Amino acid sequence: MVTGFVGTMRTSQLNPLINDSSNDLMIGLGFLGFAGLYIITAIMNYSLAASYITNYEKNPTQSVETTAVWSLLMKKLGKIIVFILLLILLLIPITIVSFIVGVIPLIGFFGQIFIRLGYNAWMGVGFMALIDENKDVTDSFGEGWRLVSKYFWKSIFFNFVLGFLLLVLSILVLIIPGVIIGIYAFHSLENGVDLAESPVATVVWTIALSILLVLYTFVQSLTQLGNGVLYFSLHEETYNLNTRKRIDQIGVSE
Repeated sequence: MVTGFVGTMRTSQLNPLINDSSNDLMIGLGFLGFAGLYIITAIMNYSLAASYITNYEKNPTQSVETTAVWSLLMKKLGKIIVFILLLILLLIPITIVSFIVGVIPLIGFFGQIFIRLGYNAWMGVGFMALIDENKDVTDSFGEGWRLVSKYFWKSIFFNFVLGFLLLVLSILVLIIPGVIIGIYAFHSLENGVDLAESPVATVVWTIALSILLVLYTFVQSLTQLGNGVLYFSLHEETYNLNTRKRIDQIGVSE
């Protein structure tokens, strides 16, 4: 992304014959490529995290095998892709509603937080229902909605605490590279260095973007792991499957 956009800007500056439409096309293709990369990354992050915690729940006394995680992912890959696409489509009306609510003074701010937290909980729990219970895509959305709406405040509070902890973790990780980049940019501007033409600046921005994307990937995976824990907690409170198994084992000889 960095080298591509910077290279396009440099080329347009050096060659006036290149029109704005070519630049717009390059930028548009770049954003489409980034959107595709985002979807693929989201599919991998959500799937691996959900597959891991599902395998762990089935055998909590044993270490989770990598082959088992990938095998479960590949079996449900078609449903996962459809789920992620619908997740993105549902984000559009959620964003519109959140924007409308945000217009309300003071109350709108907290309303936006509740909408965002509720959406994250719904998607995370619904995705776990897809992986763990092998439900259809629409059924998994319905199961996620039932569990989250039944334990709404627990789901909201859980995602709030999880999001806050991950935010603090992200800030701590980004402090050192952020300070280094800030110092470099400040001294470059003081010395009259053209950041668009500097190879060192290109390397710095590339490393910075790489760190940001890796951190985002890590946070996304941890978010789904957290919602996986939430799913099993809500599922057990609703259906009492583990409790029933223990009751059935009472009095059974080994």
